[in-house]
Amino acid sequence: MQLSDFDDVLLTAGVEIQYQRQATTESTADLLAQAFAAALGQSGFSAKDVDGLGVASFTLGPDHAIDMAWRLGLSPRWCMDDCHGGASAINLLQHAIRAIQHGDANVVALVSGDRFEPADFKQLVEHYNLTTRNLLRPLQNGGPNSLFSMLTQRHAKQHGLTRRDYGALCVAQREWAILNPLAVYRSRLTIDDYLEAPMVADPLCRFDCVPVVCGANAVIVSRADLVRQSVNVRVRGLQCLYNADHQAGDGCETSLKAIAEQLWRQSHATPEKMDLVSVYDDYPVMVLAQLADLGFAPDGDLRALISRIASRELAVNTSGGQLSAGQAGAAGGMHGLVEAIGQLRGAAGSRQIPDARLAVVSGYGMVEYRYGMCANAVVLERELRGVR
Repeated sequence: MQLSDFDDVLLTAGVEIQYQRQATTESTADLLAQAFAAALGQSGFSAKDVDGLGVASFTLGPDHAIDMAWRLGLSPRWCMDDCHGGASAINLLQHAIRAIQHGDANVVALVSGDRFEPADFKQLVEHYNLTTRNLLRPLQNGGPNSLFSMLTQRHAKQHGLTRRDYGALCVAQREWAILNPLAVYRSRLTIDDYLEAPMVADPLCRFDCVPVVCGANAVIVSRADLVRQSVNVRVRGLQCLYNADHQAGDGCETSLKAIAEQLWRQSHATPEKMDLVSVYDDYPVMVLAQLADLGFAPDGDLRALISRIASRELAVNTSGGQLSAGQAGAAGGMHGLVEAIGQLRGAAGSRQIPDARLAVVSGYGMVEYRYGMCANAVVLERELRGVR
């Protein structure tokens, strides 16, 4: 079976529990359990209906997905741990769809999230993988900020962009965040505020670097004939490609460029038909890189693309993105997916895109020693039961 026909699977819920700069819960497992319970409440299913569980987390260890299943009182027929960081949600979704299509599960809960103390984050950054631990940590490079500062320098030179251009993205996303009660950073941000902010790693200032928070997200994926809700979301196309260039490129292009044509062909759609876009935004440069790779700047004019985002002609990261909502570890990979599900279900409150029907969501992440190794994307469509 190929992932070209998704009619037999629906996404019935997507939730985000309130992110916090400092968690008040005792553990990562507590956060994941809260997200799971909220997603069940939205989906119409009960815990006894769930026979599949996928988990993405950096700080759940030494526990794994099966330990989480025990804590939640589940006896899953399908269980999966994920380690793809910013690409985790779409990676989990791909495998959950296959599990349902092949009869391995009927209702799958996908949960992701992290609770960080300062020591937890330091441990993650310094021991992210063997390359980081052995080659970067001895340099005391400060983590990914220095890597993406160099990538931003390369990108700016290639496209003739300035700090003001990247700052316009941060300002635009903050305007969306003001409308999102779950965003951690909601105070208005001006371009002057951005330009005057303390420098972290030239040319990145404080507002370019995704803020670390604590929190969790969850999505419920189900066999379509079991769904009880009238408004759901279905997948029209899903593509993944990992480690496309073996860290030999400059990082200014992602694997999305190689899979974009197939994604749009599979989904019978084009970038122009999208009502909203959620792209993984650990840094503004990666917003532009992913959008360009997906075909949202066919003429290569990134300033024109930035203008469309700033004017809301193109609705990008309508939650405020991670740059304003915060990055709750592995939950960051699910943040954009949950936002798209909410928008398509008409549940986004004051930031709702009118009559939103189609969305594309991308994932990106797992930095080796220069830039991310993983990229994937999914095209989603609003579905009313009995109406196509």
